[in-house]
Amino acid sequence: MSAAGARFITVEGLEGAGKSTCLATIRDWLANRGIDPVVTREPGGTKLGEAVREVLLDHQYGGMTADSETLLIFAARAEHLAEVVRPALTAGQWVVCDRFTDATYAYQGGGRELGEERIEPLEQWVQGRLRPDLTLYLDVPVRAGLERAAARSTPDRFESEREAFFERARAVYRRRCATHPERMRLIDASTNLAQVQQRIEANLEAAFGHLV
Repeated sequence: MSAAGARFITVEGLEGAGKSTCLATIRDWLANRGIDPVVTREPGGTKLGEAVREVLLDHQYGGMTADSETLLIFAARAEHLAEVVRPALTAGQWVVCDRFTDATYAYQGGGRELGEERIEPLEQWVQGRLRPDLTLYLDVPVRAGLERAAARSTPDRFESEREAFFERARAVYRRRCATHPERMRLIDASTNLAQVQQRIEANLEAAFGHLV
């Protein structure tokens, strides 16, 4: 339960989609309206969550089963919600999170081919009725995103997956935007930075302009 005025915003996208830039744009938009949000990430955001993140991204665990991967993500999410997200919302603070459960549907449900039916019960158990107020999904062609990511750093365990994995994940993201239009917005992130930022700001204004 969030206090009156508090909002929960999540940013989603494949590797190289530009989530860091999107997060900075959101933070600036809120700051210009006198709001200092809690900015966090998943997996991560807590001591336990960051430890789980290291395991998930480490190549030495390349043989991890999809079930184990998904359960680790939800364990980290449960801690994140208990320690960071819910306390902030209850205190009236806005929360901006780099990835959330839509990423699990895309990466594990789609990429790992587990399917939504394996994830939905975990989502309900860990989150209850809590869902983001707004999710901005940055859409970019898979190959272009992977090229951006490879130029930025050495690929981690997920970034080293085959293109087909990310095509499945992208398809889930796009489908979820179509089936959850009340909160998910698809933003074409393949264009220039100024255009992407304008689209982000336009979506923030449409969703929250009447509040701030």
